[in-house]
Amino acid sequence: MPSPSSPLTRVSILATPGVFASTLMQARDFFHMAGLRHGKQQGLGLVPTFEVRLVSPDGLPVTSFSGVQLPVDGPLDDEAQLIILPAFWDDYDALCSRYPQVFDWLRARHAAGASLCGEANGAFWLAASGLLDGKEATTCWRFFGEFATRFPAVALNQDKHLTDADNLYCVAGPTSACDLYIYLIERFCGTSVAQGVARDILYEVRRSYTPGRIGFGGQKQHQDTKILQIQQWLEEHFAERFRFEDVARDHGMSIRNFMRRFHAATGDKPLYYLQRLRIETAKGLLSSSPKSIKAVSYEIGYDDASFFARLFRKHTGLSPNHYRQQFQQQAQPPAN
Repeated sequence: MPSPSSPLTRVSILATPGVFASTLMQARDFFHMAGLRHGKQQGLGLVPTFEVRLVSPDGLPVTSFSGVQLPVDGPLDDEAQLIILPAFWDDYDALCSRYPQVFDWLRARHAAGASLCGEANGAFWLAASGLLDGKEATTCWRFFGEFATRFPAVALNQDKHLTDADNLYCVAGPTSACDLYIYLIERFCGTSVAQGVARDILYEVRRSYTPGRIGFGGQKQHQDTKILQIQQWLEEHFAERFRFEDVARDHGMSIRNFMRRFHAATGDKPLYYLQRLRIETAKGLLSSSPKSIKAVSYEIGYDDASFFARLFRKHTGLSPNHYRQQFQQQAQPPAN
């Protein structure tokens, strides 16, 4: 889990004409609840520790897809550390012509270290800004063709519901946005706050997919193409039995050269990187499926469930059962 460079103080959610109010308010509710829970944890009572603001390119109210007039908190700001770009239903070319300042804003905030998140066609803003060139992205299935045509320099992955690359996140729709928001809340506010928000909001969510692994995008911003190929191979084969000696040989390297280059490119040793891939996958399975701990352990590549449990605790500070209980504890009906 990468640590933020500074405490989160502001989340900005972009409102433009035709925005799907549901995706905009989903983000607002998630992060407002996180701010309240974080404030309580910090001894502030019901005072949030960061702002959650709706912003529009000109600071004026916008009309949503369903005709609701949405007031905003102000124009594009220079303090947001986290920016959400919701889905919309409007002529994107017209939006670009009307609001070209959005692109400079996104580039400037990303350069300052902000995390940017595009939901469904909200990812178009990231791609059109040039920030996703040469990076992996995704969007809603109905926009695959248009996205690929508009942004050929972006590596569109149609098989993923969530991608991350250098603090640039793309999600296919509302359910995968939930996974991303919980991840970001955990990153900025800690595990207990994320678990609390998940219990409050997500106990009825049922996914038709396995949540992807988040948090590795920043380790792919290097120029070693061989190591990038190996990272992709590990993402596809992490649960299998293999030797790094064989992986290195298959990619034209000695084991010593591979170990040196992998660490130089990613900042992690290969075994630690593999463990993180497996643990992140396990976290998704534990929070979204009823599979037993043994079944989860086997699915991610560990035959020994006890070893998996020790490794999980080492990486997360929690046992697999405790992690699952905190994320999956459902609200009980009141007693009669």
